[in-house]
Amino acid sequence: MANYYIYLISSLPALSFSAKPPFSFDHFLNSCKGLVSDEDMSLIRSVGNAGLNCLAVKNTTLKKLAAFETMLRNELVKIRSSRKKIDPAKYLRGEECPESVYAAHIAINAYRKPSLLEAEKALDRERWARLEELAIGRYFDIDILIIYACKLLILEKWNKIQSAQTHKMLEEVLN
Repeated sequence: MANYYIYLISSLPALSFSAKPPFSFDHFLNSCKGLVSDEDMSLIRSVGNAGLNCLAVKNTTLKKLAAFETMLRNELVKIRSSRKKIDPAKYLRGEECPESVYAAHIAINAYRKPSLLEAEKALDRERWARLEELAIGRYFDIDILIIYACKLLILEKWNKIQSAQTHKMLEEVLN
């Protein structure tokens, strides 16, 4: 039987894409210590690993997230390589992960954004929506903690971007 973390999950604040994170990912990990099994803690820690392999992951939610991320990145590779007229084959990853017209649509919409920042925000909105889909029917199990961790990492990323000095970033990019 799966572990249920009713107290921990019900004590977590709700997350919204446009809001600041209530606490850091590290704080979240510390909050989970002692309340979450060691096996589940390793799953939560693995959330920050962008290179998850679709076949190597045992947890269903992480497997779906890894497949979605791989599909999305592969579609972006195909779009960028067609624009540069190079073969995308050596840049594609995760042959075992399925392809999706949905991922292609997301990638094209992001690629058409006028700025890189807007494109990244569009991709993160889609990632957030995917996380929301995966949360349906889940309440107090490890999958909700994994989804929460993913959302928290997205919010942390945007908090860093928004708090950075944009003119300094622009100068670094242009130099």
